[in-house]
Amino acid sequence: MPTVIALDISLSMRRPVLNTGLTNGAQNNEQLNRHQLAIQGINSLLHYLQANSKLEFVSLIGFSSSYKVLVPFTRDYDVIRQCLPTIEERDKTCIEAALVGVNHAIMAEWGNTTACQVILITDGDTGVGPMSLGHSLNTMHMERDGNPFPLPFPYPGKLNIVCIASHQDSGLALSVPLFKKLVDLAGGDSTVIIPEGTLSKVSVDSCFQKLAETNYVSFQGYLKCGNLGSRILLSPPPMLFTKKSDFEIPSGLIVSKTIEICGFISVADVGSPSSVSRHLILPLSTEKNESMQGVTLDEDSDNEDNSDDGKSPSFCVLLHGALKVENMAALCLLNTDWYGFIYSWADTKKKSNLMLTLLEPGVDIVPWLGNFRNLGPIDFTINKNYEALTFPIKPIEKRSYSQNAPSWIRQVGLQSDIQKILRHARKLPEKTQNFYKELNRLRRAALSLGFVELLDGLALIFERECATLPPNLHPDCAIQMQHVADMLKKRDVKNNITALKTKFHQND
Repeated sequence: MPTVIALDISLSMRRPVLNTGLTNGAQNNEQLNRHQLAIQGINSLLHYLQANSKLEFVSLIGFSSSYKVLVPFTRDYDVIRQCLPTIEERDKTCIEAALVGVNHAIMAEWGNTTACQVILITDGDTGVGPMSLGHSLNTMHMERDGNPFPLPFPYPGKLNIVCIASHQDSGLALSVPLFKKLVDLAGGDSTVIIPEGTLSKVSVDSCFQKLAETNYVSFQGYLKCGNLGSRILLSPPPMLFTKKSDFEIPSGLIVSKTIEICGFISVADVGSPSSVSRHLILPLSTEKNESMQGVTLDEDSDNEDNSDDGKSPSFCVLLHGALKVENMAALCLLNTDWYGFIYSWADTKKKSNLMLTLLEPGVDIVPWLGNFRNLGPIDFTINKNYEALTFPIKPIEKRSYSQNAPSWIRQVGLQSDIQKILRHARKLPEKTQNFYKELNRLRRAALSLGFVELLDGLALIFERECATLPPNLHPDCAIQMQHVADMLKKRDVKNNITALKTKFHQND
């Protein structure tokens, strides 16, 4: 889950903090400012990520009355550490400018579908005047010439505001309600965090440590396939799935700690279904006991040094190689009536990864595969005298979107449809069925869009064609086109236009 650290670099962050070293042993006379304490906290956060979440992308943004991307998204946390001491102070604080910069950075890099963490670090000062947080919240619903108010996020996001301030600060009582209103607009589990006790290195470190342990909890589970299995780590951790419905109360659904593989299917048959999220599967060392059902070693190898994970057998490596060679995907059960696909995905020609795609909950979520409960091996149909169906499975009900509907995005598309009808009209009576099929298709589309002027124009086109038809064409051409022109002018919405019975009609 990408993280953006928005650091307040205004002049108020340079205010000194007294007695910051009372709990640091010999450094009792050390005097730091809020900016230095914020850097201390960021380094603590980066240290935690480096030890527990190495795959997290982190970006650093500095803000005052405007914002600046100091470090773009990177996994090299040393780049951020090197940038922190070189940051120069700017003018006054503007929280709205910081959130605008965060949105621009995330939308440009990840789009509006990737869940992101936003950590906004400030001294608790909400600013003064038109650029203050209070003014921004009061005018958020007013019409703006520039950017709209940046909250709620246009992507699944979580906002954590860290105030480098003490509970005894007089201005904090006025700013905390504004910050709480801000996190309410952000939604999710957004919070306002203030160091406990006296403002010092220890309290700030403890504050950021608590922030990291709360928001960067890794997902460790167990991947099972028959008698084989392995402990795994999913990166990024899957989020709580909640889908709003018109008639049901939204409820959160989490991925089970035990993910069981139900079967295997060709990647070509899976296609590209709608998904909730994608996750990288990383193997973890698995205990050799019956409860975990991990891949066990031979008894002769127990005396060997197995400290090197690269020399230990892993079910994930076996599964990855098999799926890659056979071009297959594994259908797995995530929770009750919730499924996903495990497959090999290559970002480059030389490197591939084992990935997990989470589908939306349900057993009939992929239309061309049908109900997941009905899937099984082909050999099962031979013994049970069942018909072996091939993909894609045709649905029982006829869906409205299964028919080819006209799409007039450009003028040339409409002209092409009309010219197609006229080509069929000049080949009457042989093309009578095609002529009326395409005519009624265009007519239904025009009526559904309220494009009734098209019907009048089409009637005039048919009347003009009747007058300019060459004498060598069949007489039924002029008769049927005049009949269609008259019917189009009546605008009979309920019934389709049918062919006029003549002695030239092919069905007579």
